[in-house]
Amino acid sequence: MNKKTWTAFSAIREQYRTWIEEFRRSLPHLGALQQDLADRRSGPAYRVETPIVYNEALDEVTSKDDIRFILVADNPGRREQAAENRRYLVGPSGKLAEKFFRENPSLGIDFRKNTLILNKTPIHTPRTAELAELCSLGGERIAQAIAASQKAAACFLSAFHEVLAPIPVWIIGYSEMRTGGIFETYTETIRTWYKRRPRRKTELFFYRHFSMNQFTIDLRQKSLAGESVEETLIRIGTAYRERILGE
Repeated sequence: MNKKTWTAFSAIREQYRTWIEEFRRSLPHLGALQQDLADRRSGPAYRVETPIVYNEALDEVTSKDDIRFILVADNPGRREQAAENRRYLVGPSGKLAEKFFRENPSLGIDFRKNTLILNKTPIHTPRTAELAELCSLGGERIAQAIAASQKAAACFLSAFHEVLAPIPVWIIGYSEMRTGGIFETYTETIRTWYKRRPRRKTELFFYRHFSMNQFTIDLRQKSLAGESVEETLIRIGTAYRERILGE
């Protein structure tokens, strides 16, 4: 990054970190609700250690790093919220993402070195779908907090994108971004934000999630003969963007 880009990036990162801390303090009882949710599930038991997760990998970015694209996942899961991690996409989905880029060197991406990873909300749940159940447990206040977190996360995405552009932004897991979906608020916010920035909007690409190999299976099924991986990614990512944003 040049000096101007690095200064702007550092300022946004500090704003994002500060917002996470303030947001965490505003919801002192969230952890107890999340622990209740975790205890009810059939998967392995665990202790909720970080109710609202700031991606600490952001603090490892330096002015010498080459950030080539932004990836937006859903929300922090069991491994992401663990005190020993506090990083996004470090569970099974993250490993599948690493595998995909490792097996496609033509894209020129080292997933852990060239990627800025963000989420649609920093609020932890065991599984993304359980954000809806967390709303039921916590009532209107938690529902409003989740919506507010999505608005903020979308605004921080656009801020980082503007500073680092032109680079592609991959938004992974588009199914819950539809009307009535868990991430409807996130969709509405980026639709409004990027409508004012048509050049940046063309750098947005939407895909299936990496979990359970959805991303790779979808890519393989939709690839065309003679088309490079990059060309396939651009084509289907654009089609999904138009489907979700309606433009």
